[in-house]
Amino acid sequence: MKNLFRFAPAALAGLLLLTGCPGKNDTADTSAAQEAALPKTPAFNADSAYAYTARQVAFGPRVPNTAAHVKTGDWIIGQFKKYGLAVQEQPFEAKAFDGNILKSRNIIARYNPAAPRRVAVFAHWDTRPFADKDTENKNAPLDGASDGASGVAVALELARVLAAQPDSLAPGVGVDFILFDSEDYGYDGITQADKTNLLGSEDSWCLGSQYWSKNMVPANYKPNFGILLDMVGAQGAKFSRENLSREKAPDVIEKVWNTASQLGFSDFFIYADAPGIDDDHVYTNRAGIRTIDILDFLPSGEFRPYHHTTKDNMSIIDRRTLKAVGQTVLTVIYGE
Repeated sequence: MKNLFRFAPAALAGLLLLTGCPGKNDTADTSAAQEAALPKTPAFNADSAYAYTARQVAFGPRVPNTAAHVKTGDWIIGQFKKYGLAVQEQPFEAKAFDGNILKSRNIIARYNPAAPRRVAVFAHWDTRPFADKDTENKNAPLDGASDGASGVAVALELARVLAAQPDSLAPGVGVDFILFDSEDYGYDGITQADKTNLLGSEDSWCLGSQYWSKNMVPANYKPNFGILLDMVGAQGAKFSRENLSREKAPDVIEKVWNTASQLGFSDFFIYADAPGIDDDHVYTNRAGIRTIDILDFLPSGEFRPYHHTTKDNMSIIDRRTLKAVGQTVLTVIYGE
């Protein structure tokens, strides 16, 4: 995940003041988690999600216009089809900030496509082509183990679990897994100040979700809500409540964080507010889909040290983190 701040430093400081002190309402929020019993939900298998993460990384960096990128996309599609989901590819070309034309494709996989009530699970499946925050290898491509592969891995395991349930144990909603491409090939004005953003004022990040939001697949798509999974596999991850998520879908934030608390995952899903971030949910929200972002992002507005470095590899992936995210999202789906 790229994720530049959507605000200049001064504006960001103002936003932090406006959002108040993180954790101020911890007591009220925590007590709210006790109000509703959790639905009966199948188990999310963290070992399976870990294996899906490792398989993606094994292809090599999933940078658009590379063989590893094509092979990974084909493998993801094959996994969804293996579980009986209805799969569509959405090919597109996007101009990157450096002038390269990225041959890209979004992947849409639908569980129980006939169900009128639906939930969207979003993630991105590409990797950043340069470790621009790395002190030694700024031009090296990333493994993107947490930033990209972990979100896709959780989506694949959710699809596998759902497909394995008999009709009598199926959730009351259909689920759409929408994986965006060319999300992480963006311009960072701090780490890449020596480069020129040829796109000017246009957003150079989230190219796949920008395209999808203007060319929706399925057409006229209106789920109950969406959950974006970004950087959801690292050991000790902290998922704070991002500002745009709270602004656009406060009830979904409450539902997800309270569910995590009841499941015993409050060490990951922390009751603290964070500033807004420029991620795929910016564009899904603009398209009218109330979307929250689950991402490893600190209340201070900082990422953890592995972000956009070569340290984002399998050594940081933790099964407990994958379990916390996957079981929480699965339980939320079953609660609909």
